Amino acid sequence: PTLLPSIYTNVGIDYDERILPSIVDEVLKSVVAKYDATEMITQRDAVSQNVADTLTARAATFGIFLDDISITHLTFGNDFVRAVESKQVAQQEAEKARFYVEKAEYEKTAAIMTAEGDAEAAKMLSLAFDQVGDSLIELRKMEAAEEIAANLAYSRNVTYLPKDKGMLLNLQA
Repeated sequence: PTLLPSIYTNVGIDYDERILPSIVDEVLKSVVAKYDATEMITQRDAVSQNVADTLTARAATFGIFLDDISITHLTFGNDFVRAVESKQVAQQEAEKARFYVEKAEYEKTAAIMTAEGDAEAAKMLSLAFDQVGDSLIELRKMEAAEEIAANLAYSRNVTYLPKDKGMLLNLQA
């Protein structure tokens, strides 16, 4: 308050329109130059605090005391926006590729386990055949023949002919 008469005398009544825009531009340019665009977004509080501290100190040199400073709107160029979108798409593609790699690894592991299980089953069958002979194969043949005979028995297009009799055209066997 004691500096108000000197501010009116040296700068004029419109000091807020003459001093503040120029020091705000000056401070914003100097502070923003210290950060890249990504840091401006991710460290918004630190940037805001840095602007507030620097602007308060700069305004004090003119006898202006600032109570509160708030950065309400940040805009970036189209190139930056496209770069951020491209980065997000690339990250999504990387996640997708990582998922496919993990899926392939799981499928590979499952295939190896299945192959090992099949190999173990083949070994066990081989040992069983060595111990009991071909009786299991004969049993499976008989079961298959029984199933085939059951299916043919109910079919209307099947006729049974004796093996040793020549039934066709009175021919001898």
